[in-house]
Amino acid sequence: MADVEGFLRLLAARTDDPELLESTVRAARGRSELVAALPEEETRRHTRALVQGVRAALEGGGEPGEEVLAAAERLGSDRARQGVPVAAFLDGFQAGRAHLVGALIEEGRRLRVPAEALLDGVTRIDAITTALVHRMVHAHRITELEMARTAREGRLQALRQLLHGEPAAVPAPLEPGGTYHCVVSDISDPAVAGRLEGVLTSAGPALCGLVDGRLAGLVARLPDPALLRGLARPQGTGHPLLVASPAVRPAAVAPLYRLGRRALRAGAASGLTGLRPLADLALVTAAEGEAELGRLLAARLLDGLDPVDPFHRELAETALAFLDHGGRIEPTAAALHVHGNTVKYRLRRFHELTGGTLAPAAPPAGAVAHTVHWWWALREWIRRPPGDGMGA
Repeated sequence: MADVEGFLRLLAARTDDPELLESTVRAARGRSELVAALPEEETRRHTRALVQGVRAALEGGGEPGEEVLAAAERLGSDRARQGVPVAAFLDGFQAGRAHLVGALIEEGRRLRVPAEALLDGVTRIDAITTALVHRMVHAHRITELEMARTAREGRLQALRQLLHGEPAAVPAPLEPGGTYHCVVSDISDPAVAGRLEGVLTSAGPALCGLVDGRLAGLVARLPDPALLRGLARPQGTGHPLLVASPAVRPAAVAPLYRLGRRALRAGAASGLTGLRPLADLALVTAAEGEAELGRLLAARLLDGLDPVDPFHRELAETALAFLDHGGRIEPTAAALHVHGNTVKYRLRRFHELTGGTLAPAAPPAGAVAHTVHWWWALREWIRRPPGDGMGA
């Protein structure tokens, strides 16, 4: 038994010992609580396969064959499906390996095997177990990724179905009886979407993903708007716009998602950013959806303005800012970075050219409609390029 090959044959025979198998199982389960939580027969099955794999590799010249490596892959994959993290799984494996090697060294010493032969035998076992570890870890990670992808895809598909009004089970972490804000964003870049999703999910239970090309989600609580200001689109194109509905149950979210998408388009067209309640965008959403009505109002109310005259466009922009700031001169001047007298002059010229007035002469029942019509007409007139045939 002084030669190395004779010792390796001894090791191969020793691995067939039932007691060695059981003690190796106990060592693996004693080192990792998560492995110990599995049924004992499950640990025994995998340990038996690995011990037999070591034996086959020793008998075959020290290199594990494909059958042995496949057994290692099955172990790694099974542990991932069982929810055992790779670190806990490796703790158990290394404990079993250390016990197996220790037992074989003890047997070699008992038989007075020379130290050189012992060292060579242990080195070969280490090489075998290292190859097995690589296969197990690789299989564990691949299975984890596949499971995460599958689970995420399942949740994302359920989110799409809920937002589109299709029958779907409400996935975790949402609850069918809970209420959630439907949030839609103008973010389509996956990298920015990932960061935004992190902000949305940090506020509470949430389910987010790319739906219809944009990040959308159902969130139990809206995030702090300050957190959103730290996000930016690629190439420095500004901060994202998010539209948030009131909180409703998942079964009632589809109509609000459709409204939210319309409001998102309208808000983006108006240059808005940040987190915006859906109700706050009601007017711009309605105006965006009925652009032809805006054109008719512009043709009727702004017939005296020339779209190709820069001064006339300046007057229209001042009038719109005046309405947006509650009909107050000083806030309008501050927003336009001009003197208050300049605003007054422009409004006077605007009234002269259009023949109308932004404020009704008296507060009749239609005062709100009067103001909205002017706002709508101005908004549409300014947005249209000069020379498109509107409001000549």
